[in-house]
Amino acid sequence: MIKTLLKSVREYRRASILCPFVMVGEAVMEIIIPFLMTFIVKELEDLATGKTQAADGGRIALFASLMIVCAFLALLCGAWGGKLAAKASCGFAHNLREDMYNNLQTYSFANIDNFSTASLITRITTDVNNVQNAYQMSIRMLVRAPVMFITAIIMGAIIEPVIAAVFGGAAIFLGIVVSICIFKVLPYFRTMFRKYDDLNAVVQEDLTAIRVVKSYVREDREISKMKQASGEVYKYSVKAERIMTAMMPCVTMTMFIVNIIILTMGANMTVGNIAGNVSPSKLQTLIQYSAQILSGVMMVAMCLNFISLSKGSADRICEVLNEKTTLPKPENPVFEVKNGAVDFNGVSFAYMQKADEKVLTNIDIHIAEGETVGIIGATGSGKTSLVSLIPRLYDVSEGSVTVGGVDVRDYNIDTLRNNVAMVLQKNVLFSGSVAENLRWGDESATEEDLRFAVKQACAEEFIDALPGGFDYDLGQGGVNVSGGQKQRLCIARAMLKKPKIIIFDDSTSAVDTKTDASIRAALRRYAPQTTKIIIAQRVASVQDADKIIVLDEGAVSGIGTHSELLENNAIYRDVYSSQVKSGREKEAV
Repeated sequence: MIKTLLKSVREYRRASILCPFVMVGEAVMEIIIPFLMTFIVKELEDLATGKTQAADGGRIALFASLMIVCAFLALLCGAWGGKLAAKASCGFAHNLREDMYNNLQTYSFANIDNFSTASLITRITTDVNNVQNAYQMSIRMLVRAPVMFITAIIMGAIIEPVIAAVFGGAAIFLGIVVSICIFKVLPYFRTMFRKYDDLNAVVQEDLTAIRVVKSYVREDREISKMKQASGEVYKYSVKAERIMTAMMPCVTMTMFIVNIIILTMGANMTVGNIAGNVSPSKLQTLIQYSAQILSGVMMVAMCLNFISLSKGSADRICEVLNEKTTLPKPENPVFEVKNGAVDFNGVSFAYMQKADEKVLTNIDIHIAEGETVGIIGATGSGKTSLVSLIPRLYDVSEGSVTVGGVDVRDYNIDTLRNNVAMVLQKNVLFSGSVAENLRWGDESATEEDLRFAVKQACAEEFIDALPGGFDYDLGQGGVNVSGGQKQRLCIARAMLKKPKIIIFDDSTSAVDTKTDASIRAALRRYAPQTTKIIIAQRVASVQDADKIIVLDEGAVSGIGTHSELLENNAIYRDVYSSQVKSGREKEAV
């Protein structure tokens, strides 16, 4: 896990390595200050006890100056270390998010199915923040704090070994307490992050479907779901924080007890009641070292708190970084698609490798270049799954799919997908202008190219009516246009690609039959060499196709023209009859 995460440090490695050394410098300066103070207090002690008639002002000034220098160096090291830690941790988090997002872009649909959208958002945001905080604490404090309390114990041992043993015993006891707390809290943190996923899922679903929520007046239900999800996060957060907050008072109480023991033993050593080499000046130094040990232990406890919190986050981040695409790259990829001919040869497909039932079974279909092919079938018959294999959104479980006579698994995947345009069932537009969305099809498209494409998609009239035309802002997800307008923009975007194969996945369902017919006629004129595959629920959308494929429960039920299927295929005939009958009833009304 650590090895995986540290790959994202990259250009911030220098700051990450330098920061701990700078923080050690700060700790050393702070350790030296009480030691230097011993000499000043010793001078004053000798003066008070009559050992000297006058304090050595030069000696006091020398050690006071050295203390000031050490304090100034500690300040510089602290400020520099803070700057280095901020630079390293923020840069690490930046690279981590970038690496996660870049790896996400390589995922196949099968990979994406392993994670929920809400979970991926939590991992890129909250989880990375947790790891960033832990990383900053680690390179800044996790080195400084141990150096401080270990050095303080050594200095105490030099002054008086018996009292140093008290320090050591307290450090061992606190180490055990901290370890137990972390061991008990880790399961709560892991559960808490899973609950964060659920919370984000509720928020995402509610905001995405806000129009449905309001139209069905289900605000109270959504508020209840949010309250429950938030309550689960709260419950496990409280359980975890209850353990972690109990750790700090335990550390403080232990060190206060240590101070009382030191004062008692030191005072008795000073007056001779207990054997030992402790004078008032040394006792004062020991108390300062005790405070530094307390500070060091508390900083270590705080670091371990952050690290334990981030452990679950780090595991979840590594899952995203280590996920490998299920679409392996070919050794010698093909970089040219010769034509739009498509062949399904004995294809079977299941979304999960170990699935008992296949979505598609023994599919044999052959589509010539430039053909218009309709695909029709009941919901769940495998229509979308079938066409998803052409641009290799998924790989077949058995058999092969070829485009232009080449197995799709042998193509460079960018080359393949640049030659296959899909107008999806769920139309997706992005924040930005109409022109920016259309140029997803061709980044270099001129306004003339845009206008030609929207004309073929029957979208020119409504675009011209928009304020600003092609510069009109569609809003997030294209909320500023209707469903039918979205579909036509997506069709125009696909046409701009000038692909060898264009797939319409029920993409004219939101337009009227006249517009649907106009779009299909434009396609025939505009791209005669382009292979056109149309998935539709309406027979009218596919009846003039060169051939129609009827799917039934993942298998091919029939292939033929409209008239051939009416004569030979019962499923197609039933669909056609029901739609004709429905249309006549509407006319009668």
